[in-house]
This record gives sequence, structure tokens and C-alpha cells, in this order.
Amino acid sequence: MSGEHRARPRRLDRLPEQYFTQILAAAARARAQPGARFLDLGRGNPDLPPPAHAIAALRAAALETATPVVHGYPPFGGHADLKAAIAERYAADHGVALDPDREVAVIPGTKTGIMLACLAAAEAGDAILLPDPGYPDYLSGAALAGAKVAPLPLEASAGFQPDFDAVSATAALTVLNYPSNPTAACEQAGTFEAAVAFAHERGGWVLNDLAYGFLAFDGRRARSILEVDGARDVALELWSPSKIYGMAGWRIGFAVGSPTLVARIQELVDHTTAGVFTALQRGLAAALRSDQADVAERREVYRRRRDALVDTLAAAGADLAPAAGSFFVWWRLPPGLTPERLIDEARVGVAPGEGFGARGAGWARLSLATPDADLVEAADRLAGALRTST
Repeated sequence: MSGEHRARPRRLDRLPEQYFTQILAAAARARAQPGARFLDLGRGNPDLPPPAHAIAALRAAALETATPVVHGYPPFGGHADLKAAIAERYAADHGVALDPDREVAVIPGTKTGIMLACLAAAEAGDAILLPDPGYPDYLSGAALAGAKVAPLPLEASAGFQPDFDAVSATAALTVLNYPSNPTAACEQAGTFEAAVAFAHERGGWVLNDLAYGFLAFDGRRARSILEVDGARDVALELWSPSKIYGMAGWRIGFAVGSPTLVARIQELVDHTTAGVFTALQRGLAAALRSDQADVAERREVYRRRRDALVDTLAAAGADLAPAAGSFFVWWRLPPGLTPERLIDEARVGVAPGEGFGARGAGWARLSLATPDADLVEAADRLAGALRTST
């Protein structure tokens, strides 16, 4: 029997349909239609470039060809200098002292880190608590691990914070994401403490996806879950330079926290990706060791865009969740105004909320990772569509 007739591995059938391929396909179809220029607020693909000093460090490393150091295989565990830079950043920003050797793993992008964390924490048949609404690719990590998904409800009335007292399931892993994609909520006082206590009481792990860590607005500070007493025993945190430094295409990030989980993730890296290109590590280290002025500038750009979008939509009567962080705005659509209508009538793409979980139905996610002029025009079109629909 030829290989093409062999059964498809069941793990592939467990995977959900890739939500963001649907977003891209809808945008491609819209662009092919006649009419006004299509404006896409559906995908969170950073439009601001990495800082110049990071690009310079990457370029200098890429030009090192006299020895195999840069273009040869990188250390599986990541370069010591990058891991030291990560620890320095955590100490400066969070007051958390990390052991670079035991509590830091360099990974090929935070999305990969989600998959690795699920594989490292859960066995087939275990339950993983996922935020609802939450980032769709958490479902993929659970599926690869063969785990069952249990929703962690996040209600608008509670500021999109979980109520762990209402959770009856025992979970191998509980996933949090603050600042939140898609709801743009920030962690409120006591949420991380409750999550760590829950993990200790139920014997599970907790993961905080800190992908938007420095994109918190209006004087807020996005904490690390590792700032909580007892977190080092049960918590892992993923940190992404994609949004903070505009390095989405670099595919590099890191996981920090529990030495046990970090060691498991490193073991998986050893067997799968075998490290990250040295030039990328040099570029990230340069970004981490800078004065972070570029991060403040980036945050201000997104805050200004948030205000422009929110003010325009609010003036038209939109029901918007408070956009406290990330680079998204979460909009509860009025009855009858669907994402499909917005594409057809306003020529503006948004991310349908149901793709983020059952509690996302009736909502839409709008991205601020769009050039200023396009964002202003899109906001005006959406406001016009809202006025004509009511």
C-alpha cells in the first residue's frame, strides 16, 4: 500500500481550522472586489519597524562570516548573552530576579512557545483552561497535546477577569493573557494572585502570555505573573518582541518562570527546532539592553491611534470595551451589523469575535497596527456603517 493511502494522524484532525487564514482569505476576496480601497483592521500585524539599534546588531552579526559562530548551528539552549539580557530586563521592569540558566528558555517565537508550553504541561486527556474570549491559537496547543479544552469565562461585566471560585474543573494548565488579545483588558488587582493560588490548590500550572507587556495605556503597568509570591513554583510566562519591538517576522521570543517547565520546554526545543539563528538573538539582546525609549514611542503611537478610533466610533454610538492595553479595540456589534456587512458596505475588514471563543460572538476585534491615515479613514467608514444600521 502506498504511503498516500495511509491514515492521516489523528493529531492533525484534532487541530482547529486556522482562524487567521480565514481572516487573510476574507481580506484577499475583498481586495479582489470592485469598490473603494479595502482597509484591513482584522489582522494584528505590526506596521512599525524594529528599532534601528536592533537591526544594526542583527546586520552586524549576519556579516560575520569568518567563523561558523553566527551562521553555524546556534546553541540549543540559546546564547548566554541573550539569556543574561532577558534576566536584566525582568529585573529592571518587574523586580524579578531570574536565573538565566534555569529559568529562561529562548524559543522560535511566542506562538511556538504556546505549543511547547501545552506539550510541556499537559498529558493526553488532561484539561487545559483557556480564556474565553481568547487568542485562537491556544486551541491549537491544546489539540497538539491531546488535551481537553475547558473554557475560562471572561465576562465584560467583570472587566474580562476570570472568577476562579466558579471554576470546578481541575486543569493541568490554566492560560491567561494580559494585556488581552482580543479584549484589550489589562490584569486587575488580584487576578494573578488568584491564578497562582488556584494552580497551587488544584495541582496544575499557570501560563501568562505577556505578548503585549509594554502596551498598557493611561499610566497602567502590565505586571509579570512572576511578581506574585509563589508563582515561581507553578507559573510560566511567555514574552514576545513581536509587538513591543515590531519583530513579528523575526520568530524569536522566550519563556521564563518555573525551572521545571523551562527545562521541559528546553528539552522540546532540543528535539524540534534546535535553537534560533544567532543574528536574531544578537538583535533581540540589543533591543532588550536599550533605554526602551523606542518602546515608549511605540506605545504612544498605538495610544494615539486608539484614541482616534475609539473617539470616532464612540461618537457614532459604538459599544466598546475599555481599551486598556494591547493594540486592539473590542467592539460589541449592534444586531444586524456583521463583519461581513462591514466588508461589503464599508470596505473595512475586522476580526469576527466568534473566532475568539463562544463569548466572542457578537463582537469584533479591530487592530491598531494600521498606518494612521488608513486607521482614520477606516474609523470614519465604520462609524458611517454604524449610523446607517441603527
